[in-house]
Amino acid sequence: MVFSQQKDSIQTIDDVIIKSIRVDADAPITHSNIDKKTLEKRNLGQDLPILLKALPNVVTTSDAGAGVGYTGIRVRGVSPQSTNITINGIPYNDAESLGTYWVDLPDFSSSVESLQLQRGVGTSTNGSGAFGASINVLTDAVSEKPLGEISNSFGSYHTRKHTLKFSTGTLNNHVEIAGRISKIKSDGYIDRATADLDAYFLQAAYVNNNTLIKAITFGGHEITYQAWNGVSQDQINQFGTTYNPSGAYTDLAGNHQFYDNEVDNYKQSHYQLHWNQKINKQWTTNIGLNYTKGKGYFEQYKEDEDFTDYYLTPINIGGSTINTTDLIRRRWLDNDYYVLNVGVNYKKKGVLLSFGSSYSQYDGDHYGEIIWARNASDSELGQHYYDGNGKKNDFSLFTKATYRLNASFQLFGDLQLRNVDYNTTGITSKRNLFEITKKHTFFNPKVGFTYITNPQNKWYISFASAHKEPSRSDYKDNENIQPEQLNDFELGWRFQKEKIQLNANIYAMLYNEQLVLTGALNDVGTPIRANSGKSSRLGLEIDAFVQVSEKIQWQPAIAFSRNKNKEKHASIDGALVNLGSTSISYSPEIVASNSIRYQPHQNFEIGLLSKYVGKQYLSNIDS
Repeated sequence: MVFSQQKDSIQTIDDVIIKSIRVDADAPITHSNIDKKTLEKRNLGQDLPILLKALPNVVTTSDAGAGVGYTGIRVRGVSPQSTNITINGIPYNDAESLGTYWVDLPDFSSSVESLQLQRGVGTSTNGSGAFGASINVLTDAVSEKPLGEISNSFGSYHTRKHTLKFSTGTLNNHVEIAGRISKIKSDGYIDRATADLDAYFLQAAYVNNNTLIKAITFGGHEITYQAWNGVSQDQINQFGTTYNPSGAYTDLAGNHQFYDNEVDNYKQSHYQLHWNQKINKQWTTNIGLNYTKGKGYFEQYKEDEDFTDYYLTPINIGGSTINTTDLIRRRWLDNDYYVLNVGVNYKKKGVLLSFGSSYSQYDGDHYGEIIWARNASDSELGQHYYDGNGKKNDFSLFTKATYRLNASFQLFGDLQLRNVDYNTTGITSKRNLFEITKKHTFFNPKVGFTYITNPQNKWYISFASAHKEPSRSDYKDNENIQPEQLNDFELGWRFQKEKIQLNANIYAMLYNEQLVLTGALNDVGTPIRANSGKSSRLGLEIDAFVQVSEKIQWQPAIAFSRNKNKEKHASIDGALVNLGSTSISYSPEIVASNSIRYQPHQNFEIGLLSKYVGKQYLSNIDS
C-alpha cells in the first residue's frame, strides 16, 4: 500500500509540468493522446512522426523512404513549420526555420512517457505559435523500481536500431537516475540515403513529498546523406524510382559520378531543469529552464562555380584566365537557445485556472567555407565566404480557465499575448545583404463550451484565433512577406461505452495570408513558402476504438477535407493569370488509417496497420 501511494504521488507531481499546456478529456479542443505502451509497440527505430501516422488527418514523410533520417509530419495539410512542438513544456521548434528536426533526436520515442496531439489552433502553449497543430511531449516518468532494457530492431534496407536503457529506481525513496543510449543505421530506400545516428538521454530526479526536481540532458549526432531534393518524372523514367540527384557531378573524363560525402552532419544537445511543486490541494507550480546547443553543416560538391561567388580572385594559367572551379563547400549553423518557463495551476470545486509565461532567446550563426577546390585561387583553409547571424527573442503570457457550471455544462477560455523580436545581420549564402528587424505582437483568444448529455455522449464547440510569424527562409525569399492569421472553428462529439470509443468533429479553418508551400525549392533544398491571401480548410474527422472481442481490437480513422485558396494568381508563359479558386498544396482531401490487432496471449500480439493518403498537389495552381 505504501508503494502504491508513493507511485501515485510521483505521477501527480510529474503531471504538473504539462498541466499548463495539455487539455483533459472533456475540453472543447480536438485532440488525441498517446501513451508509452502504444509507442513501444510501434517503436522499431523510426522517428516519432512515423509512429504518429495512424492519428486522424496526419500525413508523414520520409526523405530516405524508410522512416529513418529526415522525416516530417503534416496535420490537416498544414506545413510542419506551423505545428508547435514542446518537450516537457520546452519549445523544440527551431526558432529561425520554425521546423522540427527529429533526425537530431534519434530514437527519442524510447524516452517518451506520453504525448498529446491537438489538431487546429489548440490551447495556448510555449514557443512558436500553434497554427495547425501542437504536439506536447513528456519524457520518461520516475521509475520506482530498478530496470534494465536492451532493445534491438532489424528491418528493410539494412535498417537496425540498438538501444540500452536503465534506471536505478528511487534510491531511499527520493533519488532516481535513468538513462538511454541508442545507435541507428539505415541504407534508406532512396539511393545513398544512408543514416548514421547516435543518441543519448540521461535523467536525475529528486522526489520529496510534494516536490519533484528533474535534471535532464538528451541529444544526438546525425550524419545523413542528403535526399531532400526533388526528382523529375524524366529522371524517374531514366534512373528508376529510387534515384537521388544529390551529390551528382561529372568528372574530368565526362563520367556521371556521385560525391560520397554529400551529407548533413549535425549535433544537438539539450539541458533541462524542472522544478514541480505541489503547494497544497489547490495550487501547483512549475519552473523550467533549458539550454540547447546545436552545431553542424551540410556538405556539397559543386561544379563550375564562379570565383566571384566565393570572393576568389581569377587566376592565369598558361595564358588563360580561370574564374570557375569545382569545389566542395560546407554551410554551417552554430546556435544557442535559452528558455525560461513559469507556470501556476489552481484547481478547486469545478474551477481550473492555469497561468503560464515563457521567454526564449536564440542566437544563430550562419557561415560557409570551402574545404577543397580544383582551382583554389587565393582561398585559405577555413576561410568564410559568407557570414550571417540571426537573433530572436520570444515572450508569451497566457491564462486559461475551465469552469464546470454543473454536471452537464463546462466553459473554457484561453487568452495569450505573444511578442516576437527578430533581427538578422550579415549576408546570405548567395552573398546578398540580409539585415532585417521584425517585431510582432500577437493576441490569440480562444473560447469553448462542452455539453455532457450523459456519461456516454459529450459535445463541444470552440473558436480560436492564431497568428504566426514567417521563418528566416521566408524573409530571405521575400522580405515583405506577412504573418499568417487564422480563425479556427471546431464542433465535435465524443462517444464512449464499455467496448467502443468514437470521436467525430468538423472544422473550419479560415486563413488570411496563409503561408503555403509553392512547390519550389531554394538553393539549399528548403521548400519556398508564400502568402496565399484568403484561404480555407474545411473538414470532417472520425476515429474509433472498438474491442471486437476479447482478443481483437480495431482502430479506424478517416478524414475528409476541402482545402482551397480563394483566388490564385500565377505567371504562366510570361503572363499573370487569375486561376480563381485552387487547391492548397500538400493538402489531400482524404486521409485514412486502419489498425487491427490480434492478441491470442498476454505476451504476444499481431497487428496489421494500413494507411491511405489521397491525391495532393505540389503547388497551388492545380497542376
